[in-house]
Amino acid sequence: MRFLLICFLLFSPISFAAKIAIIIDDIGYRQSDKAVLALPANVTLSVLPLTPLGKTVATQAYKQGNEILVHLPMQALNGKTIGPGALTSEMSEVEFKQQLAAAIDSVPFAVGANNHMGSHLTQLTEPMGWVMDTLLERDIFFIDSVTTKYTQAGKVAKKVGVPLLKRTIFLDNDRSQTGLDNQFKKAIALAQQHNNIVVIGHPYPETLAFLSRNLHRLSELNIAVVPPSKLLPFNIANQTPDTKGTTARLK
Repeated sequence: MRFLLICFLLFSPISFAAKIAIIIDDIGYRQSDKAVLALPANVTLSVLPLTPLGKTVATQAYKQGNEILVHLPMQALNGKTIGPGALTSEMSEVEFKQQLAAAIDSVPFAVGANNHMGSHLTQLTEPMGWVMDTLLERDIFFIDSVTTKYTQAGKVAKKVGVPLLKRTIFLDNDRSQTGLDNQFKKAIALAQQHNNIVVIGHPYPETLAFLSRNLHRLSELNIAVVPPSKLLPFNIANQTPDTKGTTARLK
C-alpha cells in the first residue's frame, strides 16, 4: 500500500491552487519588442495589428508555444492617436467590421483579443456589439483590459455569447523595481484569494527583465502561469461550461 501511495505522489500531475494568465501587449512597433520571444511559452503575447513586426513576432511566438492575442486599438477618451486598425465611434457598422476583420487577419494565430486603450469605445454598447459579433464568427474570445470602470464589454459579450475575461491588475504602470515587485505581490495575493486572475504588462525592458527573474516565485507558491484560454468560463466553439467552471472575473 505504501508503495502505491509513493507512486501516486511521484507520477500524479501537479495540481496548482491558483492560476495566473500573464499577457504582454503593445507588441509590434519596436525592434526591442522581439525581446518578448525570450519569455517562457506560458506567457501570452498580444500583438498590435498592421504593425511592422507584428506578424513576425506572432508567428515566431506561436511556434514556441505562446498563446497569441490581437491587441485591438480602440478610441480613448483622451483623444490619443490610436494607430493602424483603429476602431472608433465615428465609423459605420460596415467600416467598423471591415477594419476589425483586417486587424484580426494581420495577426496570425490569434485565438483571443484584448483592447488597446478604448476608454471611450468600450463604454458604447453598439460598437462593442459589432466587436463581439465579429469575434463570435471567428471563434475568438475577448479580454477586457478595463481601461474604464464604465466598460460595457462584459455585458455585451455575455449577451452575444463571447467568452470574456477581465484584466485584474496592470503589472507595470510603475516600472521601477519597487513598483514592479509591489504589483507582482498584489497579483500573487489576488490569485491566492480568487484562484484565477489576468495580469497585463508591456514589453518594457524593465518588465521583461523582472519577469525573467521572478516568474519562478509563482510555482514555488503553487500558482501556475497559464494562457488565458485556460481560464475561460466556457468554450467558444460549443458554448458549454468548463468542467471546473473557472473564470478570471473577481467575485
